[in-house]
Amino acid sequence: MTSGNHESGRETGPSTNCVHAGESRQKAQNAITDAIYASSTFTFRDNDEVIDFVTSNASRHEYGRYSNPSEQVVEQKLAELEGGESAVLFASGMAGLSTLLLAKLRAGDEIVFFDECYHRSREFCSRHLAKFGVITHQVKTGDFEAFERAITPKTKMLVAECPTNPHLSVIDVERFAAIGRENGIETLIDATLATPYNLRPLSYGIDYVLHSATKYLGGHNDLLAGVVIGSAKQMEEVRYLRGIIGGINSPHNCYLLQRGLKTLALRMEQQNKNGLALAEFLEEHPKVDRVWYPGLTSHRDYEVARTQLRGFGGLLTFTVHGDAGTASQLVSSVRIPKIGPSLGGVESLIEQPLYMSYFSMTPEQRKAVGIEDTMIRVALGIEDTSDLIADFEQALAQVEIPASVRASV
Repeated sequence: MTSGNHESGRETGPSTNCVHAGESRQKAQNAITDAIYASSTFTFRDNDEVIDFVTSNASRHEYGRYSNPSEQVVEQKLAELEGGESAVLFASGMAGLSTLLLAKLRAGDEIVFFDECYHRSREFCSRHLAKFGVITHQVKTGDFEAFERAITPKTKMLVAECPTNPHLSVIDVERFAAIGRENGIETLIDATLATPYNLRPLSYGIDYVLHSATKYLGGHNDLLAGVVIGSAKQMEEVRYLRGIIGGINSPHNCYLLQRGLKTLALRMEQQNKNGLALAEFLEEHPKVDRVWYPGLTSHRDYEVARTQLRGFGGLLTFTVHGDAGTASQLVSSVRIPKIGPSLGGVESLIEQPLYMSYFSMTPEQRKAVGIEDTMIRVALGIEDTSDLIADFEQALAQVEIPASVRASV
């Protein structure tokens, strides 16, 4: 992550930026924290001020669905952390994605996705945008030749996620951006798992960066939010449409997000450390079949991850020798991670995708998207590394591998 600029002209580091970026040095009533503006509307001193506002497009707040001071400071912080000009905050990551695509696409346009992008993002396009005449193409993640072949004169948006969930695939962001530029097509990367600490896609020439701020950016499992970041010109239409659709965040939520962002760099350091250490431990354990983590040399995308990521994140996926019951036993045996969906918070979470996110699919459908019955996903928090490893060690000791499987291992 490129450091920001301090008033002295000296480059500042990521933790300093997380604390101070986007904020005024001196704030209302001399408070050190920004106020929560719990107001749905903003008044005018007289009608002349109203006339000046509507005729000259004066910069001020009018109505909470369009802007709020609490929201504005968080957007400025997010834009600076990502190295962008403008950030638009939403009630969730999906609200951000859907508003962006609705703002940018028209009937007859086409989108090309890598197939490991968040399944709800792909569903929104293939099922719902399709009703309005937008066509979606999905290509195997990392297959850039097939990706380029899928582009047509009607293609208006290229979409990727980096890293992906739950397989932690890492695409070559520089190459992805180049394909967009060469074809005159805008590019979008969902960088939720990377965060601005581990990856800044805009620096490679990506047009839009999407985050589910619910995850690492908020960092405490206590809010829902999303953000899209890009150039000021590109984001104008997105901000305007958000004001119509109304997928906004509350002032209190903005406060929680701003507070969470201040410790992002510190949290990511520990979550990066925990992710790599646990991945290395699991890969060597005899009861573990396979580990997906981009910081392991065994991962398909290790080289590009090592080159383009600052750290490898706090999410990892692995399979155990055995069956669905074996994996279920392990999930129930850990003591530190809590069982639940989501990721990026200070508390570690664990889940068996077979039941948590993909149970409604048929076995054939799960196999097609790489979801195995013995797969376990761990979203590591900021607990002590040694405690997490000890916890998984005791949980694995309790796991009984079926005799039929044990004989073949």
